[in-house]
Amino acid sequence: MPSLKKGSVSGRARSRVLAQWRGVDLEPAEKARAVRARGAEQVVSSVFGDLKMDSRRAEIEIIKVWNSLLDPNIVAHAQPANLRNGTLFVNVDSNVWLSEIVRYRRKEILDRLQHSFGKNYIQKISFRVG
Repeated sequence: MPSLKKGSVSGRARSRVLAQWRGVDLEPAEKARAVRARGAEQVVSSVFGDLKMDSRRAEIEIIKVWNSLLDPNIVAHAQPANLRNGTLFVNVDSNVWLSEIVRYRRKEILDRLQHSFGKNYIQKISFRVG
């Protein structure tokens, strides 16, 4: 009589028959064996891509620079919201501050941010009440 080792074909058939007799479903375990494991680097890069971590990290960096380089009065009333296609969108808490920033401070703010991040990264700023 041939030996029934666990990894052999007849060993798997034996396991299936015993599982049916015992009422145990081995299909999930068999599928898990068939699926090849992926490396951690591949999984992490996929997760970071799905979460858009690079863009979020850049947005956090913009907020840090905004808070440290600009006048505290401006920081108290205006905060960056997001960056899209080279345009930084900034929410301002009132029409009065929106007018002040747009008229007198827009160029200074843009120059400071472009000095920190580059002219290609932040090309213009759009302020809005929000």
